[in-house]
Amino acid sequence: MRKVMVFVALAVLMLAALVACDAGTNSNTSEVQITDVNSVAPTAESFAKNFYARRPTQYTWPPVSKSVVQNAPDVLTKNYYLVIDGSGSMEDTGCSGNQQKIDVAKVAVNQFVSAIPDDANVGLLVFDAYGIGERVGLGMNQNAVKQRVQAITASGGTPLKSAMTAAYEALSLQAQKQFGYGEYHLIVVTDGEAGTDQDPGALVATMLRESPVIVHTIGFCIGSGHSLNVPGVTNYRAANNPEELLAGLQNVLAESNEYGVDNFDTAKDSQ
Repeated sequence: MRKVMVFVALAVLMLAALVACDAGTNSNTSEVQITDVNSVAPTAESFAKNFYARRPTQYTWPPVSKSVVQNAPDVLTKNYYLVIDGSGSMEDTGCSGNQQKIDVAKVAVNQFVSAIPDDANVGLLVFDAYGIGERVGLGMNQNAVKQRVQAITASGGTPLKSAMTAAYEALSLQAQKQFGYGEYHLIVVTDGEAGTDQDPGALVATMLRESPVIVHTIGFCIGSGHSLNVPGVTNYRAANNPEELLAGLQNVLAESNEYGVDNFDTAKDSQ
């Protein structure tokens, strides 16, 4: 009788072990399988998203918003935010012939805006006689931007740090709407060094470290000796005449198109 009881006990233990193994197997097969995104062959669309987008392993940008942000209809939209120097020195003729530098800048900037694709976002921030502030928010509103550019009246100082801080905040907000995807270009047109306590150097370093925002600066009639000219870090072009000013602005679009979806295969092969 004792042998029978021992046999029954062993049988119960074996059955329990089998049930446990079967439960573990079912549990494993029901788990969600996580795919390594790096092992998946990229498509043109995924490349476009990742080339200009924030990458969780590289950026923590854009910052998470505590308020409700309406999502953009197209997360791959390109964004061009212009910061135009309308300080008093832009009234000078300098290297712009008989015209004031601000008038030459208006023509070049508006030609640049006209060349921006209609499906891209454009924004405008100016510091001039009317103070410093955003004149046109990011949106598909090229005509509105051109109208406000024409209204710039040169006067005052050069608060580059404040202007670029506001521009970066505008781009960050747009990035929240696009989940970090798309392109983000900050274009600065200036004819002088920043005013007192307005050096944007530390801000630019932060932008380049924490975000994919590309900073383009065209120094009009000031040569290459500017705080925003950091070789290998910022995209700086010196413009010593109206033609070079326009060429510097056009170069922004050339760089953007160079790394667009159409050049996916070329860009991929060069990695």
